[in-house]
Amino acid sequence: MAKVGVLLVNLGTPDDPSTKSVRRYLRQFLLDGRVIDVPAALRQVLVRGIIVPFRAPSSAKLYRQLWTEEGSPLKYYGEKVESMLQDSIGDDYIVTLGMRYQNPSIESALEKIRADKVDKIVVFPMFPQYASASTGSALQEVMDVVSKWLTIPEIAFVSSYHDNPRMIQVYANNARKYDLSKYDHFLFSFHGIPQRHLRKSDCNNYCLKKENCCQTITDDNKMCYSAQCFDTADLIAKQLDLHKDNYSVSFQSRLGRDPWTEPFTPDVLKHLVGDGVKNLLVFSPSFVSDCLETTIEIGFEYKEEFEEMGGEHLDLVESLNDNPKWVEAIEDILSPYLRIHSPEPVA
Repeated sequence: MAKVGVLLVNLGTPDDPSTKSVRRYLRQFLLDGRVIDVPAALRQVLVRGIIVPFRAPSSAKLYRQLWTEEGSPLKYYGEKVESMLQDSIGDDYIVTLGMRYQNPSIESALEKIRADKVDKIVVFPMFPQYASASTGSALQEVMDVVSKWLTIPEIAFVSSYHDNPRMIQVYANNARKYDLSKYDHFLFSFHGIPQRHLRKSDCNNYCLKKENCCQTITDDNKMCYSAQCFDTADLIAKQLDLHKDNYSVSFQSRLGRDPWTEPFTPDVLKHLVGDGVKNLLVFSPSFVSDCLETTIEIGFEYKEEFEEMGGEHLDLVESLNDNPKWVEAIEDILSPYLRIHSPEPVA
């Protein structure tokens, strides 16, 4: 039987929470032309001369708060999912984790797969919604590495699975661990990207041409990051029987002065408090693993802001992490690319 390699790709993490390691991670991350999409010379000046020197010490402090005995949660959960998926789909497949930035690198993961003499590689980016700066960058790196091989096997790419029913159900079930009746409102906070990324990715002259163009997914915007985020939120809300008036969608982690995806999470928090919301449950469905942006940014920083503005309680729904049902969802998404049967349909 032909052997298939499955490459799981996530964003990456510093090797340790020291300023030196964080500085190295930020340089590689921010010098990616899909992340900061300005001319290369200007990007070098911005990243090496301004952003990293000022941001690395403060980011290292946050990473030290995040770090556990197992290391970086993003890497720890990635390795757990790698092992669980390998056990589940069996020895006819080789499952390997690679990080777009830092270690284990995509190149090292692909070399491991190649050493196992595979006939096919399936690339699974661990980003539910497609964005050029995340999924696009990971897939480009895979192509750049493999393009140097003299013998290139069959390669398949998973680009988006924002609406996968199994994944949606895991997010919803994680929320059901809370008493939903005690919350006044529910917030879906996704990672933000510059609006220019949305426009550059638009092939249909549709992006940002009318108000609320992202809030309904159509053939014209089905690969739009923002539209996919809204769709993910709507599907989770539907699972939980939430009325449209009871939940909001926002975007966090804005960097720089250019317009980013809107509305911005801190602005929404302020608006909600002004409307009398006291108890808020927050989801972060652009992340499959808890990380700096979930545990620290939402769980500590936004929680503190919300309470200082007059809110009483903010809870964060955990990410998919190493949930066995998340591994089943990955199998379901991969089933068309592999010789495995999809698990039974979700109820």
